[in-house]
Amino acid sequence: MFNFVLDTQMPGAETYLSFLPLILLIVLFYFMLIRPQRKRDKADKEMRESLVVGDRICTIGGIVGKIVQVHDDEIVLETSGNRMRFKKWAVRGKVDEVDSENK
Repeated sequence: MFNFVLDTQMPGAETYLSFLPLILLIVLFYFMLIRPQRKRDKADKEMRESLVVGDRICTIGGIVGKIVQVHDDEIVLETSGNRMRFKKWAVRGKVDEVDSENK
C-alpha cells in the first residue's frame, strides 16, 4: 500500500549541485550590485547630515545655491536673492564635489 514511500530515495549530491549556479548568481549580484549601492547610499546620507550654513550645494533639479538655514529634514537655499525650502533628500551634492565629478 505504501510502497511508493519506501521506493523514494534521499536526494543525492546531484540535486544539491543543481542549486549551485543559483547560489553563485545571488552572491555575484550581492557583490556587484547591492553592496556598492549600499555604500553610495551611506555616503550620500553622511553628506546630507553634514550640511551646514554657508555650504554651496546643487539639488537633484540642478538648482545651485548657498544654504542659509538647516532644519531636521529641510534646508533653506538662497539663489540670486531668492530663498527656497528643500528637503534634504533633494540635495545631490556640494558644489565642489559635483564639479569634480563632471571633470
